[in-house]
Amino acid sequence: METKCDTPLDLSIPVWDQTFIVAPLVVIGTREMNGYDMAPKHMVSPLGFDNFFGFVCTPDHSTYHNVIKEKCFSVSFPLPSAVAETSLTASPRSEGVSSIKPVISELQTVRAEKIDALLLQDAYLQLECAMYKIIDGFGKNSLITGTVKAARINSEYLKTSDTDEQEQLQKNGLLTYIAPGRFTIINDTYNFPYPKGFKR
Repeated sequence: METKCDTPLDLSIPVWDQTFIVAPLVVIGTREMNGYDMAPKHMVSPLGFDNFFGFVCTPDHSTYHNVIKEKCFSVSFPLPSAVAETSLTASPRSEGVSSIKPVISELQTVRAEKIDALLLQDAYLQLECAMYKIIDGFGKNSLITGTVKAARINSEYLKTSDTDEQEQLQKNGLLTYIAPGRFTIINDTYNFPYPKGFKR
């Protein structure tokens, strides 16, 4: 039987730069010196089925060092209407002594309650995490993990037994990153065809 994957990839170039993959899109918030930093990330995931969360970062970025210093970080899952704000968190830093992102002060943010960090106001899910562990060595990158200490959700996105999931997601889409460099809003979803007797 022939495979549909009939084109070998050149591994001297990252696989992820040679195709499209679907990823969540979040904004990570950290305390930084006398202010705050926010940065978009798409290499992110819940870690297992308990309240652990992780994201990929590099020691070349201040987010990595902020988490080590402050032992915490926030996670905002932006609403589809906040794609521009999410993009702005990737703005370059100022040159010189301040070395901050001026755009942060212009964003609509809220203060986290359990940790010292900011969250995007226009988010459907907000997490406040205590650093769990950092695993270095994925090339130039590291996996930063945290334990969720507080979480809040936009009520329109809360799963309830009396809500039709298809209708709920049609009304309240999910902002999704299509790596590399594109995004979409997911509204159409379908029940996954699990085999009979499947259990998590």
